[in-house]
Amino acid sequence: MEFFSTIVWAQDAGGAPAAAPSAGPGGMVVSFLPFVLIFVVFYFLLILPQQRKQKKHRTLLEALKKGDRVLTTGGLLGTVAALNKDVVTIQVADNVRVKVRREYVAELQEEPEEGS
Repeated sequence: MEFFSTIVWAQDAGGAPAAAPSAGPGGMVVSFLPFVLIFVVFYFLLILPQQRKQKKHRTLLEALKKGDRVLTTGGLLGTVAALNKDVVTIQVADNVRVKVRREYVAELQEEPEEGS
């Protein structure tokens, strides 16, 4: 019973290894094709959705108005009391107002239901 097998390497008559396929113009395109396909997949799975999310957030920030209920990225819930170009003043409780940069407003909140 034989436990080992022999590996045989084919060589041409001169003893040199067989020549690699030519890397002509067609070979170069074929070699870059996987990279192009990876970029296309990344674009549709990562880049495009992130751009859409950023555009939606930018639209939300531009549409903010006094009286909107908002959630900040820090987790604060409150009502917009005042706005200027870069800062939003949020009222989180009676006589408690917090100033946050406009980009830290994460989303608009629905009006609270009665009893909550």
